[in-house]
Amino acid sequence: MILVADSGSSKTDWMGYSPTETISFSTQGINPYFLNAHDIFKLFSKKKEIAAYAEKVREIYFFGAGCSSPDKIEVISNGISSFFTNAYVSVEHDLIGSAYATCGNTKGLTCILGTGSNISYFDGTEVHNGSHGLGYALGDEGSGTYFGRKLITAYLYGQMPADLGIEFAADYDIDKESVITNVYQKPAPNIYLASISKFMAAHKEHPFILAILREGFQEFVDSNIKDYPNYKSLDAHFVGSIAFYYQDVLKEVCLNNQVRVGKILQKPIEGIYNYILKKEGILV
Repeated sequence: MILVADSGSSKTDWMGYSPTETISFSTQGINPYFLNAHDIFKLFSKKKEIAAYAEKVREIYFFGAGCSSPDKIEVISNGISSFFTNAYVSVEHDLIGSAYATCGNTKGLTCILGTGSNISYFDGTEVHNGSHGLGYALGDEGSGTYFGRKLITAYLYGQMPADLGIEFAADYDIDKESVITNVYQKPAPNIYLASISKFMAAHKEHPFILAILREGFQEFVDSNIKDYPNYKSLDAHFVGSIAFYYQDVLKEVCLNNQVRVGKILQKPIEGIYNYILKKEGILV
């Protein structure tokens, strides 16, 4: 069996192939900045439906957030290998998987707008990483983390319109102390911040929310896309829940900046899966 995984910080999507069956399942996000190898082993061990395939899997192709350096790749590889003991394990950055899913074999920019944000240039063969992807504290422009932070600060500073503030308070039990605890003392603060951004979905037509979305996407375009001198001649593809659910505003901002929008995928896993199976000669 071959397993293919696409992992962000919040969630990992898996698809598997064997001559007799195909499977799909999900686990929590597997990010080496927040989990160690033992944590990853325990994550798999708790899922009975995964344990049934532990010895059957022969190849695993994992594409994940945070897998951009040899030491972080080793964390993921060791964690996966300790559970899938018979498998060859390949670990690469999630930008590479996203490029496979969106660009295929053509040149383009692949952009991630999910819990976090990132961008890379794909030349049709290889992904060229830039200086982006600085994480929730320094970067993540236009991401769920970014928007969650904007909502929390607007609420706590008293800058959120009264009608939204009432609904926000009803949905989230937030005060200064709880925010400081979740952001500075508890693990995975990026996931906490991104979870707050879900508030925008039910209020995306509100002028205040629209303004935040436009500001965040404009910041992503300015800081990430425009960093590539030839961006006007390339398709910019997007993956992730933020790009997918707010694509009308994203397209508007891109149009205003002469950015050519290509594919917008909520989840790239199916595209990555098909790419890997074609590479293996299983799909034509």
